[in-house]
Amino acid sequence: MLSRLMSGSVRNLEREYMCTVRLLDDTEYTCSIQVSGMDESFPTAKRKDNRSQRDAKGQYLFDLICHHLNLLEKDYFGIRYVDPDKQRHWLEFTKSISKQMKSQPPFIMCLRVKFYPPDPAALKEEITRYLVFLQIKRDLYHGRLLCKTSDAAMLAAYILQAEIGDYDPGKHPEGYSSKFQFFPKHSEKLERRIADIHKTELIGQTPETAELKFLQKAQMLETYGVDPHPCKDVSGNPAFLAFTPFGFVVLQGNKRVHFLKWNEVTKLKFEGKTFHIYANQKEDKKIILTYFAPTPEACKHLWKCGVENQAFYKLEKSSQVRTVSSSNLFFKGSRFRYSGRVAKEVMEQSAKIKREPPEIHRAGLVPSRSCPSITHGPRLSSVPRTRRRAVHISIMEGLESLRDSAHSTPVRSMSYGDSFIPRSRSQAMDSGDGTAVISSETYSPSDSVLPTPVAEHSLEMAVSRQINGAPCSIEEEKESEAGTPTVGDVTELGVDSRVAGRVQSAGGEAALSETEQVNKFVLSVLRLLLVTIGLLFVLLLLLIILTESDLDIAFLRDIRQTPEFEQFHYEYFCPLRRWFACKLRWVGGLLINK
Repeated sequence: MLSRLMSGSVRNLEREYMCTVRLLDDTEYTCSIQVSGMDESFPTAKRKDNRSQRDAKGQYLFDLICHHLNLLEKDYFGIRYVDPDKQRHWLEFTKSISKQMKSQPPFIMCLRVKFYPPDPAALKEEITRYLVFLQIKRDLYHGRLLCKTSDAAMLAAYILQAEIGDYDPGKHPEGYSSKFQFFPKHSEKLERRIADIHKTELIGQTPETAELKFLQKAQMLETYGVDPHPCKDVSGNPAFLAFTPFGFVVLQGNKRVHFLKWNEVTKLKFEGKTFHIYANQKEDKKIILTYFAPTPEACKHLWKCGVENQAFYKLEKSSQVRTVSSSNLFFKGSRFRYSGRVAKEVMEQSAKIKREPPEIHRAGLVPSRSCPSITHGPRLSSVPRTRRRAVHISIMEGLESLRDSAHSTPVRSMSYGDSFIPRSRSQAMDSGDGTAVISSETYSPSDSVLPTPVAEHSLEMAVSRQINGAPCSIEEEKESEAGTPTVGDVTELGVDSRVAGRVQSAGGEAALSETEQVNKFVLSVLRLLLVTIGLLFVLLLLLIILTESDLDIAFLRDIRQTPEFEQFHYEYFCPLRRWFACKLRWVGGLLINK
């Protein structure tokens, strides 16, 4: 009877949530997650098929997905989700899934490359290279992988060769390359160049070879591995911060304005919306870079990404990973620890893989909602050019918004990631001061800024993105259709009104910044005062227990028997106690006489 009651109560408290994970080929993997209010000591039967265990942690879901994909080199990948405030997060594998998700079920996530391989061609298995190929192709489509026109044409030609094979006049009519969307925007000249390369230079290449060539070409680009975080510099200019396999980069306009190798970065800190990067460059040159994120949550996400990337690419062993804090004071700030293997350990483990290569079903892919070029044969996209933008907006609703530091972890002086850098790339990095032109166009990823609200300069971003020809975000498109002023209407307001608005905004931001600094200082002083009072109270309580109580505990007895404590007790504490007792009697006598 008791067992029946217990089992019935467990079933009543357990709830089952559906979890959908969008994979890199835009197929979906669905499983159920059981969440219970019962204690972990209650046994839980193992679930079969696609059912997760009760109160499943992120690692359990990730292992299910990797088993579904037959993926062994899984340390480069992660699960990303977006909270109701449109802030991106990486699912932490050591924590419960239900406790991390702020939204209501069903939970929606996506599998993405979290740590880009420093050398994709060195990956052991073809299935891993194929998944990285899908991720980089997605980066190219959304404008995160920005490059010069010549490189863009070559990358797009490799995608064509990998997906439709050799050029066949009977199957591929004139202008066939225009039916594929490789970039946020196309030009007819670029499309002709892509078709020429595909027709003449890539004949005979298998999908595996074309994908490998694509990865080798993409690896050499300045924006390879960039997952941009929109921020502002100290002057209020928009910038994109990112962590790559080779270091920390800052992109502004069409240039990479800062590049810091991982062995140069010494500390990552954040407080509120402010993010600091401390680095030591050549000749003991110390620099501090400061940027401002749109929200405190975005800044914390930026810091956590930096801590994880620094640990993954810089350390030689996972045993060197330490818990880091976002503040130098132990009683404030966030604490975070990277959990997982580092790049060197991943490469060593990959070398031990010995199995038959798993089968890759390239032709079985469903048409991609975010990358229309993922089609084959009769599924070749035939959307007219005039309707392409509207279709692009419709297919990216919902799940497409899932696209996509404190002192640093103690590390050795050398960065393991540097050994992966190709000779030509390493020479290019060492030759300059970190500034490099990445393209003739402004770096403005069409969808990377969508999950992070940037209310302060969203209008300026909309103007710049429209001028550069990049597609607007989903919210901007809906507002435009609802009758809100379009970009053309905004530009007609005149230069004077915009300048006045910017001056007024700058003044308001300066006043707000000063107020925030004062508030932060006052809060810091109050925290320090409270901690000091708390410590004094604890010491006083311990002193009373030592001197006035009769507790016969070995720890207390040893302290009482020390000569120092006996001297303190008889020379200081007893006279002080008599003085306090005398004063209390005197005060009591005054009160009684009144």
